[in-house]
Amino acid sequence: MLQRDFDLGLTLPPDRLCPPVPVRYNYIHWIQRLIETTSPGSEIHTNGAQRVNGLDIGTGASAIYALLACRTRPLWNMYASEIDSHSLSFARKNVEANDLTSRITFHRSSEKDALIPLNNLGEDRLDFVLCNPPFYSSLAEMTESNVAKSRPPSATCTGAENEMICPGGDIGFVSRILDESLRLRAKVKWYTSMLGKLSSVHALISKLKDNSIDNYAVTSLRAGRKTRRWAVGWSFDDYRPVNAVCRGKEVSAVALPTPTEDTIRVDGASAEEVAKRLNTLMNGLDIEWSWDEARSSGTGSAKENVWSRAARRKRKRAEMEQSQGIDGTIPMATDQSNQKLALYVHITVTEGQADVRWLRGHDGLLFESFCGTLKRALREGSSARPTV
Repeated sequence: MLQRDFDLGLTLPPDRLCPPVPVRYNYIHWIQRLIETTSPGSEIHTNGAQRVNGLDIGTGASAIYALLACRTRPLWNMYASEIDSHSLSFARKNVEANDLTSRITFHRSSEKDALIPLNNLGEDRLDFVLCNPPFYSSLAEMTESNVAKSRPPSATCTGAENEMICPGGDIGFVSRILDESLRLRAKVKWYTSMLGKLSSVHALISKLKDNSIDNYAVTSLRAGRKTRRWAVGWSFDDYRPVNAVCRGKEVSAVALPTPTEDTIRVDGASAEEVAKRLNTLMNGLDIEWSWDEARSSGTGSAKENVWSRAARRKRKRAEMEQSQGIDGTIPMATDQSNQKLALYVHITVTEGQADVRWLRGHDGLLFESFCGTLKRALREGSSARPTV
């Protein structure tokens, strides 16, 4: 499969994991979509041509993730860490055999080292880290899990103990990544890991929420009927991924983050009428609004909620005072450069509907409030007044 679909060849030792490709490719492809839909301009342009630096924590003898990442994205570069010298020697050979030594750099680590050693890598920041951690906390747990399966395994496991077992299992290992992320924060754009148990997914998301991390993504990595894995990523930046990336299928609703897209239906209205109502609303708010007639879409940003009744009354009062010669200014968004961006959206208009994409921001309730205001204005006409 690797040779046919990716022009990659592997040489593996008989005493280390032999990686099934589909789930691993699904993980890499998900990370690619995660990076590309949270990049500036992603609402308009097709990405994949940007330079990206990533780290594979525990690359294994195959270096499969680094190889797949670099083979499928020509401008991506990878660091690959490994604590096991036997695995590392084969990983180097595999990278050399596939002529990717200029784009994949190895780092020999130890159990006491940081999992994300930016200083040792000579990097100030990374675009992402990925990890396929050991799934079991003990040999007994691994044996018990295999016995509990309804079907026998489809292949013989050749993994070494360090590849299969670690204190606390997968959630124990990923918790170490989370702890480091709380110190590094935006020095890594996306922290991600594969997880082997759904219970670990819920445990990790609970930890993210406990640490006030609101920007996260979760997905299922099922490949066929037999193997099921999950992936979770989190970021301290405010760039939001598309729904298909952050709200994956086969994940319970309680684990999903706030939606980042909304489609507003405007029955019976032409695209021109929808655009007219949209621009009337947006131009009447303290929002940085830019409309592209050719694409029938626009982008808007706000430093705070400026569409509520209270915000509109405040602006109306300021306009009246200014027109009457009383000291007072209209609080425009352009005058608030010292404030953080609260909401950034992209809206595309087609026949009978408007598609809203949440691009940036940390407050999901603010995005939902904005969509509510937009829905009323588009459905009721240009004279509709926004409310809370």
